[in-house]
Amino acid sequence: MNFTVAIVGRPNVGKSTLFNRLVGKKLALVDDTPGVTRDRRPGDAKLVDLRFTIIDTAGLEQSGPETLQGRMWAQTEAAIDEADLTLFVVDAKAGLTPADQTLAGLLRRRGKPVVLVANKSEAKGSDGGFYDAFTLGLGDPCPISAEHGQGMIDLRDAIVEAIGEERAFPPVVDEAETNIDLRKTADEGDDDEEPAYDETKPLRVAIIGRPNAGKSTLINRFLGEDRLLTGPEAGITRDSISVEWDWRGRTIKMFDTAGMRKKARVQEKLEKLSVADSLRSIRFAESVVIVFDATIPFEKQDLQLVDLVIREGRAAVLAFNKWDLVEDPQALLADLREKTERLLPQARGIRAVPMSGQTGYGLDKLMQSIIDTDKVWNRRISTARLNKWLDAQQTQHPPPAVSGRRLKLKYMTQVKARPPGFMISCTRPDSVPESYIRYLTNGLRTDFQLPGVPIRIHLRASENPFEGKMRR
Repeated sequence: MNFTVAIVGRPNVGKSTLFNRLVGKKLALVDDTPGVTRDRRPGDAKLVDLRFTIIDTAGLEQSGPETLQGRMWAQTEAAIDEADLTLFVVDAKAGLTPADQTLAGLLRRRGKPVVLVANKSEAKGSDGGFYDAFTLGLGDPCPISAEHGQGMIDLRDAIVEAIGEERAFPPVVDEAETNIDLRKTADEGDDDEEPAYDETKPLRVAIIGRPNAGKSTLINRFLGEDRLLTGPEAGITRDSISVEWDWRGRTIKMFDTAGMRKKARVQEKLEKLSVADSLRSIRFAESVVIVFDATIPFEKQDLQLVDLVIREGRAAVLAFNKWDLVEDPQALLADLREKTERLLPQARGIRAVPMSGQTGYGLDKLMQSIIDTDKVWNRRISTARLNKWLDAQQTQHPPPAVSGRRLKLKYMTQVKARPPGFMISCTRPDSVPESYIRYLTNGLRTDFQLPGVPIRIHLRASENPFEGKMRR
């Protein structure tokens, strides 16, 4: 990206709507309620021929630094300092307010390039607010409608004029193509080869949990800065925010998500949007960390979240947060291990790490558990090994007879990874009892070291080579 642009303004002037328009997706939550956005959210923007990073921010609400509004504004100020250019959005329909005047003074003192944007200029009666914007002393306002996409060409021209042609359109440098993948294709590969795990591939990790479990605090501790808004209030995070950082040379993209409560308790439209955004983050991620509050672990909602992640087929890791508040760590650890095995049989062997986002205790161990689980999630097992194993399993515990006829499992292969999925060719697949599939699943998990990840087994009827042929 060439440069970074922050969108600022008071609440409910259309900042998130403009952000969604520029990134071309509905990434940021939009609602008529003022103050929906709380964290600063980055995105890759495209405006005609311009490419830049755009940052959506919380609206200016003047309050003490210790309040939630004060902490939200601190995040907005950090975005202004980080950006090369600021889009100052005002509401042309509603006109200027004292908050607009305050923010204009703050931006003038910063001394950075500013483009004044008069949003909702398509509305009847917006002319008065548009002309009032001239009094802010930040140059000519650019009239747009973020909702309907009007005025985007004028906005592009205003950005180029403010940032300069050289910054807006840096010269393209031709580089030699590197890191070409020379590995064998699936057609060329040897089925007995089990490919090595790629330690350099970026990893997407979603952090989920109940409200106030400490998800944002955990990510801030990983980053070493107050990147995400935190506090004692439950439900601060609304948008799913992604942040990138390096861990031992590997790029980690983490998604902070809104806390998910019991479905019956979610009544407000805004909370429903936040939960839907969190669910999208789970589906987009590869690994998912379910954050438990160690002082009140294994609530029903915690177990349902783990089950959701397993059903979605993601690599799951449990993080018992707030370990610094536990009085008897050894006794609690033994109790948590017992409950994990008993209450989560569908994720047998799942990795569980005691940690503290407040003090940093256990963070390296948590990251190592995420990497180790991702390795298992990506594991492939050769067909030869699987068929030897299948023969041994049937010898040790033969499939049951159904209607007086013995079931026979003939052939097994791994059809996919992420998570590991296997296909077994057998006689009468519909008659194989669920208990025998669980027996095979547990055997795979134990014998091939597949702890804590979902395992899928699909049964398929074996083909009859004589079917359809005329008897001679």
